[in-house]
Amino acid sequence: MTFCAENGNALGMCDEQVFEYWDGETASGLVCVVDHASNRVPEDIDLGIDPKLRDFHIAIDIGAHDLARAVTERLGCPAVVANLSRLVVDLHREADNPAAIPVESDGHVIPSNAALDAEGRKQRIDRFWQPYHARVEREIEQRQPKMLFTIHSFTPQLRSKPDQERPWECGILYNEDERAPRIAIPLLEADGLTVGDNEPYSGKLLNATMNYHAESRGLPYLAIEVRNDLIGDAAGVSKWADILAPVIAETRDTLP
Repeated sequence: MTFCAENGNALGMCDEQVFEYWDGETASGLVCVVDHASNRVPEDIDLGIDPKLRDFHIAIDIGAHDLARAVTERLGCPAVVANLSRLVVDLHREADNPAAIPVESDGHVIPSNAALDAEGRKQRIDRFWQPYHARVEREIEQRQPKMLFTIHSFTPQLRSKPDQERPWECGILYNEDERAPRIAIPLLEADGLTVGDNEPYSGKLLNATMNYHAESRGLPYLAIEVRNDLIGDAAGVSKWADILAPVIAETRDTLP
């Protein structure tokens, strides 16, 4: 670990590997953020779960890292990409949300998280959540992008909800700001895709990162979800990067 500071504000001790930074062109008018790109668990944290679960969707958005890399390369834009499993800290939750350190995920109990006291939870947030979001904030302030976008993936079926159908190939999520979604959704549908409009879950209920960094600034954004069985290999990633990159670019260019 190392002592972290962003914008002159000390953030205390943090894990120096909490995020990857991919450089890009300010002229792209875009910044990409990927909250669930990794299943990494620091060596000094034992979650108390079967290690195999770290390869499941409860620990990582499967395919999101590689898809984001392919999309940002096509668009030439920078990205801040989480290098931490959401079972350690879910960076796509508010810092004071109990779900930021999950005690259960899709029917699986996370014993060490459940055993954390208030101080232990605060240390996790200080070590991981704070420096990650400070880096995102700094990138936005420095780049002043025209639009923010984020890439997630979702599982075709939740273990805890086996009767719930999730037929969408991709989804666009949003809370109050619908400017970019109203451009992007028809573009994706024109490609013949089954597109979720605030599906597979509603951004009005869960939109933490975009609320924090985009809605609070009045900054347009796209929160993109792709079904993980479609981006589980290199061919799928390349196909979806070829779909998404032009849609993101056209959305950016169409915005007032």
